[in-house]
Amino acid sequence: MFNDSILHDLNRRFDHAALHSETTEADIHRLCNEAITHNFYSVAVNPIWTATAVSLLKNSDVQVLGVSGFPLGAIRTDSKIDEAVRGVEDGATEIDMVANIGWIVSGQMNRAESEIAMIRKALPKEVVLKVIIEAGKLDTDQQITATKAVIHAGAQFVKTCTGFFGGATVDQVTTLHNTANGQIEVKASGGIRTLEDSLALLKAGATRLGSSASPAIVRKWQEISNSMHKNL
Repeated sequence: MFNDSILHDLNRRFDHAALHSETTEADIHRLCNEAITHNFYSVAVNPIWTATAVSLLKNSDVQVLGVSGFPLGAIRTDSKIDEAVRGVEDGATEIDMVANIGWIVSGQMNRAESEIAMIRKALPKEVVLKVIIEAGKLDTDQQITATKAVIHAGAQFVKTCTGFFGGATVDQVTTLHNTANGQIEVKASGGIRTLEDSLALLKAGATRLGSSASPAIVRKWQEISNSMHKNL
């Protein structure tokens, strides 16, 4: 059931998230401690907490992921650019931005692509840009077109969802992965609560997972891995 090659270093697939409006400083401390304990790839936090997370993680391998236009994507482009740039100034090494979903669903893909490209241009080259297209609000053709726009705009990842309006599905990840065709990577996020969820999305083509349930998922993976090794 569990493929070792897919689940190898599973902990490093996770962006461990605390992105709800009621997140407190105590929550950020807990998030960062969990990330250090499990050696997650990153923590994902709202802009107000980016510098705090950077400080807490300064002696670890865990990166800090900032967000822009989160969670609606319906703010001015200059505001998205400002959020992204300030996030990097605060120490974020990756930015997850929300595309303008209204432009995507109304067929104004050139505007959506132009905005992504502007944010990409405003960031240092080494900063990874992931673009959330809120796939649950798009039909398959729109998911394909949006992924192509992300590619053309120069971002490194297309991301399924914020998690605020439904979770990632295997069908969504498959569509995004097939469209990306190796040109960019796919991040699945939203509703990932179990090891089974994680495995299915990784098998479908995701290379990064966003979840607030990351510790429980990784603990389950470790239990199964330890049990398998004992039985060898």
